[in-house]
Amino acid sequence: MHERGAMSADLSQFFQVFFEESTEHLAEMERILLSIDPHAPDEEELHAVFRAAHSIKGGAATFGFGDMAATTHTLESLLDRVRHHELGLTAEMVDAFLETKDAIAMLLAGHRDKTPVDEAVVASACNKLKSIEGGESHSSPEPVTDSAEAPATDSPDATTEYRIVFTPPADLFKRGVRVEPLFDELASLGELSVTAEVAVPDGFDGYDPEQCYLCWNMTLNSTAQLEELRDIFMFVADEDEIVIQLVKPADLHHDPPTVPETNLKNSESSRNPAPESPGRRLYDRDETAPNAFGRRPVDGTESSSIRVGVSKVDQLINQMGELVITQAMLAQTAQQFDPVLYESLHRGMELLQRNTRDLQESVMSIRMMPISFIFSRFPRLVHDLAAKLGKQAELKLVGETTELDKGLIEKLADPLTHLVRNSLDHGIESPEERRQAGKQPNGTITLRAAQTGGRIVIEVIDDGAGLNRTRILQKASENGLAVSDEMSDEEVWQLIFAPGFSTAEKVTDVSGRGVGMDVVMKNVQAMGGRVSISSESGRGSRVLVSLPLTLAILDGLSVRVGSETFIVPLNSIIESLQPQLDDINAVSGNTTVRVRGEYLPLLRLNEIYSIKGAVDQPEQAVVMIVDAEGEQVALLVDELLNQHQVVIKSLETNYRKVDGTAGATIMGDGHVALILDVGDLVHLWRKAPQI
Repeated sequence: MHERGAMSADLSQFFQVFFEESTEHLAEMERILLSIDPHAPDEEELHAVFRAAHSIKGGAATFGFGDMAATTHTLESLLDRVRHHELGLTAEMVDAFLETKDAIAMLLAGHRDKTPVDEAVVASACNKLKSIEGGESHSSPEPVTDSAEAPATDSPDATTEYRIVFTPPADLFKRGVRVEPLFDELASLGELSVTAEVAVPDGFDGYDPEQCYLCWNMTLNSTAQLEELRDIFMFVADEDEIVIQLVKPADLHHDPPTVPETNLKNSESSRNPAPESPGRRLYDRDETAPNAFGRRPVDGTESSSIRVGVSKVDQLINQMGELVITQAMLAQTAQQFDPVLYESLHRGMELLQRNTRDLQESVMSIRMMPISFIFSRFPRLVHDLAAKLGKQAELKLVGETTELDKGLIEKLADPLTHLVRNSLDHGIESPEERRQAGKQPNGTITLRAAQTGGRIVIEVIDDGAGLNRTRILQKASENGLAVSDEMSDEEVWQLIFAPGFSTAEKVTDVSGRGVGMDVVMKNVQAMGGRVSISSESGRGSRVLVSLPLTLAILDGLSVRVGSETFIVPLNSIIESLQPQLDDINAVSGNTTVRVRGEYLPLLRLNEIYSIKGAVDQPEQAVVMIVDAEGEQVALLVDELLNQHQVVIKSLETNYRKVDGTAGATIMGDGHVALILDVGDLVHLWRKAPQI
């Protein structure tokens, strides 16, 4: 009992790896199925989908997840016939494959997260696959056994008796293999009887409790094909360890098959195993090995990776932030010492600063993830929703390699999902309406991501009908919102973010409740981001989401305004200058500064934040030209101080939201400095043009 419990514990430690890799396989299957052309499928893509299903099935059977193994086996059987050209791929098949993929994902979540599983959905997916395969069952070839050709049956549903002898290697238990799931899966195919033979050394003198001395004889009455039985043993037995014989219905009372002599010498040959069979992957000999179940091999030609818990990464980021603050405090203290008398101290501080920066960049790169982790889910969403709405739409993905902080990646999924659904439901017209408008029947939705300055800009663009200004104003008025015909387009478009606002004629499971765009605005603002909309009637619309690049550490330039210190993100700064008196002008009540013939709005930080004692005359102060999401503006500050690596601390968590800021940081002398959000400052300035 003790040994068995230890073995179970050893197996359970690999569950999480199996769950993660199965999730990756399912994602890859979905990606290929959504892009494959049913009329001219790519051979390698068909093989890739089959391999993914095969890997999931093998792992599920080994770990005892029989429902997953059975469902994936049904999918694998049809995929195998398609890739061998016994059946032609159709759009109906692709839809059935996607439906089954969803069912497998639900079963996976059930085992991993203990969430409820809708058995009706799983059964429906499997029945659909069997129905498709059954419609072409006449083209399936006759199975062949090891020793002779299999006798043909009168009907594809006829029950056949199989006699199976399984003589595993001696190290079966050491490899963490459980045989119960094998028997369960065989039993799911029909009526199964099992007997075990034990070949223990005489007198138990040479008995090793970790060795396997068993041989199993099984009889199975089933309608399954021979290859289905072989697949069950794929990850457990070599070809010389399993014997499967098919018996005609009239021969059911014949003597059982003779076990080959080599299979009966378990106590000898299994103790000195022969070289691995070439018919089986070498690394699958050990189910507890890192490369088992189709995992990526780790060798000199490929980069290896390890899986680390998110909590450990977050802890590393926090500790890195504290190290940056400590380094800044030491640097500020070291400035008080004469660099000539304390040359070694200053040299050491420079080395510490350089090493801290290198370490910070390395640590932060761990947290950065490509935005493709989010984008990859939308092809399926567009595929299914377009079919449901009776529309034709194509999704284009641009900038998938753009990296974003993992904390933002996780929170960005819901807002983008609402935006894509909204574009398809409200933006893209039906094929008939598009033809009448002189457009192609297929609409296009583009998801684009790019890094601009210190922010990530994500755009959701569609070539649909665009926003209906009149309809939005009418609906806003009905909802009791204060509107007028004099409102600018930008102000009108912002109305759709109001809670409960919707222009849908009726409520459906897709839209009409007025919560989607409200969720988008709240979630994006909670991440320190902004949302803007532009639209052209009949041409489409564009929703732009702007987010900070990271939530942890950034490079900034400290500036002084009066007695206060602010941090301006370094990648937002274009240049700094001291203007001449004749470069300062007043236009429509606002101050501008002329820079090489271009007039830029001048934002006075002392007036925005009511700071006393600041330099009020621009020609006596410093003007910083900064980029605010593609628009250049000028900031008026008293003095440029120093460049820093700063740790971003949330103001809302520790104090309250301060407009125009992205957070705060602790400086080397211990006091707090606000980190400016240049884009938010511009929005703040526009709301108060008198500043």
